[in-house]
Amino acid sequence: MMKQRRKRRKVGGCIGWTVAWLAAALVLFSLADMVYTILWNGIKSFRISMLFTITSGNAGGLENAILGTLYLIVLSIIIAAPLGILGGIYVSEFASSRIAGVIRFLTEVLSGVPSIVIGYFGYLFMVLRWGWGFSALAGGIALTIIMLPYILRTTESSLMQVPMAQREAAWGLGMTRFQAVTKVIWRPAAGGIATGVLLAVAIGLGETAPLLYTAGWSTYNPSLALTHHQIGYLTYIVWSYIDMPYTESHALAYSAAFVLLMVILFIHLVVRAIVQRTMVKH
Repeated sequence: MMKQRRKRRKVGGCIGWTVAWLAAALVLFSLADMVYTILWNGIKSFRISMLFTITSGNAGGLENAILGTLYLIVLSIIIAAPLGILGGIYVSEFASSRIAGVIRFLTEVLSGVPSIVIGYFGYLFMVLRWGWGFSALAGGIALTIIMLPYILRTTESSLMQVPMAQREAAWGLGMTRFQAVTKVIWRPAAGGIATGVLLAVAIGLGETAPLLYTAGWSTYNPSLALTHHQIGYLTYIVWSYIDMPYTESHALAYSAAFVLLMVILFIHLVVRAIVQRTMVKH
């Protein structure tokens, strides 16, 4: 009986590992195929002149989309970063266990809401009810709602990893909770907080659905107007132009995807550098 059980466990373990390796290989193959397709077609179609030419009809350049994407990300970070960081500090350092649990639950729910639902919410309230029209502010707030949970949770997690001894030392010196956070606790957690903000930026860069309902689309460079002016962004070109029956449109879509991939790759390299530097310090 013991030999049969061992044999069954061995066979079951082999089957489990085989399925796991096949699943991992399938995921890696799909990812590699996607990255290869974007790099191969993007490098072939990308031209430096695209960075200084606006989108025109079925072709043109990416200047308006790049500037619009930058504008939207800056707007969303200006709103999301302070709210997320302060929210994470409150949950980690000041909130009672009950309130902290409620905030964590709401944050998890918000992070699980499909982005297209957030976009439709923005369309109903910001575009129609509040009368902003398709605009940078509506798109920026939609991205803020998407990015906020990631910043808040990363901030809380980074602060929770700070040893309690540092808090007790600060309190022993007569510091209040607020003084302890601002003068002692935030320093070892700064790397993790910055990592959360950068990851939220990378997530915001890849969003399309919420911007379709809030930011609209424009082939012109963005103005400083926050409302009643549509704005261009890179993901719209990838989503829309790849389905057009023109070679020029496909080249523009792959170029936009290539630019996005390079920017997101750069952000992740910066995140890794920050994480490694933080680990070395500690």
